[in-house]
Amino acid sequence: MTQDLVIEATRGGAVESRHRASLAVVDGEGRGVLVHGDVERPVFPRSAVKVFQAIPLVETGAADRFGFDDRALSFACASHSGEPGHVALAADLLARAGLGEADLECGCHWPFDQVVALELARTGGAPSQLHNNCSGKHSGFLCTAVHQGEATAGYVLADHPVQRRGRDVIAELARTAVGDATPVGVDGCSIPTYAAPLQGLAGGFARLVSGQGIDGGRAQAGRRLMAACMAEPWAMAGTRRACVTLMEAAPGRVFAKTGAEGVFCGAVPELGLGFALKIDDGATRAAEALVAATLATLWRNADPALGERYEMLSRPTFRNWQGTETGGIEVRGLES
Repeated sequence: MTQDLVIEATRGGAVESRHRASLAVVDGEGRGVLVHGDVERPVFPRSAVKVFQAIPLVETGAADRFGFDDRALSFACASHSGEPGHVALAADLLARAGLGEADLECGCHWPFDQVVALELARTGGAPSQLHNNCSGKHSGFLCTAVHQGEATAGYVLADHPVQRRGRDVIAELARTAVGDATPVGVDGCSIPTYAAPLQGLAGGFARLVSGQGIDGGRAQAGRRLMAACMAEPWAMAGTRRACVTLMEAAPGRVFAKTGAEGVFCGAVPELGLGFALKIDDGATRAAEALVAATLATLWRNADPALGERYEMLSRPTFRNWQGTETGGIEVRGLES
């Protein structure tokens, strides 16, 4: 185990808070290119591996049968803000398979984005399952089940074919016996979530972009999904979201996906690298700074101008309600 990374929050020039983190950057052969902390300890990747979970949507032919374009494929990998456009996308994808909001089993919550939630309330609206940040992924699950002639009721359960396919993809890509050798939990949207080491998760993304060590069709499906997310990042996230900012900083060259509790995963396709990180205390602000700092390090030699762009994103500033700068975030200990 190498030294943990530390992300510091400062105020008035003093360190106010510290967040410890682990990071794995891996190439297509599974070799660690940049490793910090305990990358062999299983962690729940949560929504950061939605691309893995969406691969059966493509592999089974369901995506083509129901006419999924880049926007629809990106939405199938989304942790979205519940904006009107996202709600419309969820309804549209379900309708293509002859289904509707009532067929979802992800549960209902107000949009996580405060601006979006307040606007929904101001207009007299109420949240439905279409507003759930995982409704895109669940719409993809349901379309796959319909295409395969499987029952749609209970598609969130671990023994349903939809979830078994997703589990098997994660196990193969991460080279981990998920569900047997690692913890199993229930995600916020009611599907199973399988813990895996950061090293394995990063390796999974590297295998997809490099094509090394996996079936060519599976690699093609994964690359198609990541390309769709890079082409339509808003559909995968929403307005002002970190995933969008990170991908729009290098259009078509970086894939980055957040997960709950301080997880981020992604890939740099042209470098053949995958990455996965976890903030011990689950702080989103630390995860967003660290992924930007990681990308800055990876691009520093390959494209210095792009490396500098990500370096700036890794150092966000804090401002109070008056707009006065009060402090910021610094990533400590990251070395190539």
